[in-house]
Amino acid sequence: MRLYLLAWAFFALPFFLIAQKANTGAIRGNIYDKETAQPISFATIKVDGANLGTISDVNGFYSISNVPVGTYTLTVSLTGYDLFSTQAIVKKGDITYQSVYLSESGQNLGEIVISGRKAQAKNDVQVSKISVTPKQIKSLPSVGGQSDIAQYLTVLPGVVFTGDQGGQLYIRGGSPVQNRILLDGMTIYNPFHSIGFFSIFETELIRNVDVLTGGFNAEHGGRISAIVDVKTREGNRKRLAGLASVGPFQAKAILEGPIVPLKTDNGSSVSFVFAGKKALINDLDSKLYPKINDTVGIPFEYRDFYGKLSFLSGNGSKLNVFGFNYTDGVNYPATRFGWSSGGGGIDFTLVPTNSSTIINGALTFSGYDSQIEESDRKPRTSGISGYYGALNFKNLGRDNEVEYGLALTGFHTEFEFINFRGITIDQDDNTTEISTYVRWKRKIGPLVLEPGFRLQYYQSLGDVSPEPRFGLKYNITDRLRFKFAGGLYSQNLLSTVNERDIVNLFVGFLSGPDETIYKPNSTTATEHRLQKSIHGVTGFEIDVTNNLDINIEGYYKKFTQLLALNRFKDELSDPNFFVETGDAYGIDLSFKLEGKRAYLWGAYSLGYVTRNDGEQVYPPVFDRRHNVNLVGTYQFGKNKAWELGARWNLGSGFPFTLTQGFYTNYDFSNGVGTDVLSGNPTGTPGIIYASKRNGGRLPYYHRLDMSVKRVIKFSKYSNMEITASATNVYDRPNIFYYDRVRADRVNQLPFIPALSMTLQF
Repeated sequence: MRLYLLAWAFFALPFFLIAQKANTGAIRGNIYDKETAQPISFATIKVDGANLGTISDVNGFYSISNVPVGTYTLTVSLTGYDLFSTQAIVKKGDITYQSVYLSESGQNLGEIVISGRKAQAKNDVQVSKISVTPKQIKSLPSVGGQSDIAQYLTVLPGVVFTGDQGGQLYIRGGSPVQNRILLDGMTIYNPFHSIGFFSIFETELIRNVDVLTGGFNAEHGGRISAIVDVKTREGNRKRLAGLASVGPFQAKAILEGPIVPLKTDNGSSVSFVFAGKKALINDLDSKLYPKINDTVGIPFEYRDFYGKLSFLSGNGSKLNVFGFNYTDGVNYPATRFGWSSGGGGIDFTLVPTNSSTIINGALTFSGYDSQIEESDRKPRTSGISGYYGALNFKNLGRDNEVEYGLALTGFHTEFEFINFRGITIDQDDNTTEISTYVRWKRKIGPLVLEPGFRLQYYQSLGDVSPEPRFGLKYNITDRLRFKFAGGLYSQNLLSTVNERDIVNLFVGFLSGPDETIYKPNSTTATEHRLQKSIHGVTGFEIDVTNNLDINIEGYYKKFTQLLALNRFKDELSDPNFFVETGDAYGIDLSFKLEGKRAYLWGAYSLGYVTRNDGEQVYPPVFDRRHNVNLVGTYQFGKNKAWELGARWNLGSGFPFTLTQGFYTNYDFSNGVGTDVLSGNPTGTPGIIYASKRNGGRLPYYHRLDMSVKRVIKFSKYSNMEITASATNVYDRPNIFYYDRVRADRVNQLPFIPALSMTLQF
């Protein structure tokens, strides 16, 4: 009986927290592009005469509550679209649904700037949150002439990417496994291809990417550093469309269109989209770039497929069914590495006719399998597969927003690793996690409060993690805002990649250990077997002008417990895992300048990252002290048909452990009679490393990329885009790694010119 009452109270909560006032109603709906029927984000919606308004969200949805009964003019505006006005009748206790279809503007708006993003910035906390659009991704000069989110993430403040080949993404001191990557609600375990410049995500299908570099609220969990949430769009609801693109690195194609075309009178439709791409560089490198790694070329191969079927109802409710399959392979003379990933699922949004509560949910499945074979070791394999189910509720009021939900996560891990001593470390385990959360946003004059609470239950470990979260924004003036966020975070999943590694293509995944683990360099057992952290972020947002924004954030992440696989265990009795603690702190500064034809983005990050294993406090290999990124684009010519872009990155050197000396190796095939004084040594020399871990620093990294783009229009819907690009324009010899034994330096990719063509219809 008690459980029944608790469940009833949980699902009824939003109906009691926010109720319609007497003699009021609500207006809500969706904003669409008239030509493509795609949702329009950040449009400004105003109820003239009632002094009320709001901004459409990433799905084009808007809701205005507590509107006094009456007849009003509803106006919708967004830069680049014609102003839209319609009549809206508000009745007592009713919700008026109004869909809006905006037409692209054919007039010059002059100096009029209507920015939904600026209005949203005043009403949302948005600490350490960067929203990325396809337009921004395409503005970046791209490798091979084809844009990708993997290349754009590297220019964001607080983000460190360790290399062009086999690089990993580190966000404000967190390792890759401590960042949760989501694709339409699915967990993606490895989103980047081995070449480093390309991800599994298709740029033209992305609707929005939210990068939460720290201090995220209670709706996100299961990771202790950051969240990257990628949402894809639906297929064209009005006509058959697509694109085909080819460049020296890859070829790709997209086909989309309606199965049941959208009609503006009822607003319902069924549409599809399918995308695929394949690497070409492994076949063309010897012909196009013969001087790059002339012994092995550029040995990367991958194939990606993604499809989605979308159902839209007349009141904004929708259902998506999607699936994907991604593969990757690297073939070096001494190493063969490959991985594959697949999955699918459904997500839905329900917009009840007479309720202020919006319901959404998802049921997804995804998996990842990898294997590496090296000439001197047995194969190593890792597999992880899991499901995710969630149900979320959001109640929207004028100055209130309540969101809460439940989630069930399960995954199965299979792992086998044989270390240099011939000791096998393996795991075959099933894990279940249950979580619930509530987040409440309240606007009081210039103050925006956002407390939250998440409860994570790790069934396999028997651990419960209560995680309070909090966010705050204070609008000091219309152009100056103070913000703060923080909270507690936990996760069960861990990776075989050690934070001391410089290059490691193989990434295995494991669930938290069943065995007892001990505090760093001690025999005292830990209180739990989870990885945990504490975040604190504070900063300012400044609108210098209508076109120039500045963002300043200082952050501190305390990693109170980190777990790592003990790959170097010498004896079977040695523990399989060891424990570390860590700190990450710094300051990120960024600015954005947008004009009619020009766009300029700049970011500087000063960061400090340390790890403590009980013996030493040392910087991990991704501790980059200074990081600078400058991105600029300029459109010119008739109808802005030409676009010039440039990107420059400067990063201070990564730490590494210095070499103290070498020693001669003998295999002792003659036992105790082996002549170690005058006999012939066997194998390669052994390395004596300095006792201070990562006490040296590599040289600075810097690179300039440039591109020029020409768009040729054939008709209203068809055009060709030709892009000439160059990566590492001044051919900077940035170090990849150094072979200490052979005294051979291997560099990152050199100057690479490229020409690509994309046909859209």
